[in-house]
Amino acid sequence: METVVDPLSISRFLQKYDAAAAQNGVKISIGFDFDEYISITQATPTKGRTYPNFRPDRSPIKLGEGFWIVGVDRNSNVALLEAARLYDLSRSNLAEHLQSLKAFFADPAVHAHPQDRCRCTAPSAKKITGKVAYLGDRWIRKDFRGMGMSKVMAGLARGVSFAMWAPDFLCALVARQLLEKGVVYGYSHHEPGGSILQLIGEDIVDDDCLVWQTGEELKSLVDRASELTLTP
Repeated sequence: METVVDPLSISRFLQKYDAAAAQNGVKISIGFDFDEYISITQATPTKGRTYPNFRPDRSPIKLGEGFWIVGVDRNSNVALLEAARLYDLSRSNLAEHLQSLKAFFADPAVHAHPQDRCRCTAPSAKKITGKVAYLGDRWIRKDFRGMGMSKVMAGLARGVSFAMWAPDFLCALVARQLLEKGVVYGYSHHEPGGSILQLIGEDIVDDDCLVWQTGEELKSLVDRASELTLTP
């Protein structure tokens, strides 16, 4: 059954997070051109290289199938970044998408190194199908950490994902130490073995947990916008 998106609920939900960012001196913008996003990330000191999932040279994202969030401080310097994209897994599942390397490269036969590989052992990844919103590339400048901005970014990314796609699932791959620190917000479920990844050309070696929530859980979160209280 198609999810009905209530624009007013989404507006209230996003406004709370936008206001929380503004209270910390951050102005939030949303963009859709990933060439522009990469130019911003490359010009941002201390921001690591964006994974190929969000780089048009490796994995182009059609208009309407991705967005990015940037927050700037009072001097218009970049303070926050995050990206999101939609995977159509109606004939596949997340485990298969990751292990085929199609999550990272539009055409693995062209762009992947012969020794590139990804193992996904998280049992629930095989059940994550349909319209799947994937969040990643979050970066928060050092002087803005510990101020609740991770929660703000999580809320903004969820609200926009729900508004644009009403996905069947929303997920991310995160380092275990971030989960243990308690700075990964909003996901109802997590499992180890989400992505045991080696990308030679990208100099990437990861062993990340899978975190996710269902479309119903995301809708419930947005619908409860009036109950939200944001504290660092």
